[in-house]
Amino acid sequence: MMLLAKVAIGLGTTMVMTGAYIMREGVIKIDVDEHRSGGSHVHLWVPAAAVPLALHFAPKQHLQQAAMQAGPYLPTMRTLTRELAKYPEATFVDVQGPDQHVRIQTHSGKLQIDVQDNGDTVHLLCPLAVIDDFSSELASYSPGA
Repeated sequence: MMLLAKVAIGLGTTMVMTGAYIMREGVIKIDVDEHRSGGSHVHLWVPAAAVPLALHFAPKQHLQQAAMQAGPYLPTMRTLTRELAKYPEATFVDVQGPDQHVRIQTHSGKLQIDVQDNGDTVHLLCPLAVIDDFSSELASYSPGA
């Protein structure tokens, strides 16, 4: 009985530590709601630590092609994410129309994009560190890197 309790404690501790490790960088949250008949409702919560892991399993030729296409913009993207990190709570775009609203801001070290258009809503929340890591990883696949 004592051995079973020790195994349960060991497994429980392992699960908690694994969860803490996976969630250390935060969560990428994507919510899409179409408020009409037959509209879609998509809600994705992905651990930010999954992005670098997914890049390791992606086919190299696809990453090289993406790096070639995005190559001219990668330095700008890296600079932008580093500069946005200096403003942890700032609104950069806030445009409101009769049936539309767009807001782009940083919130607690995350890029937050909220769009409402004729009742449809899209919300994106992504840690800036993930965007920076992704652009660095993609740059390593660029020709001449």
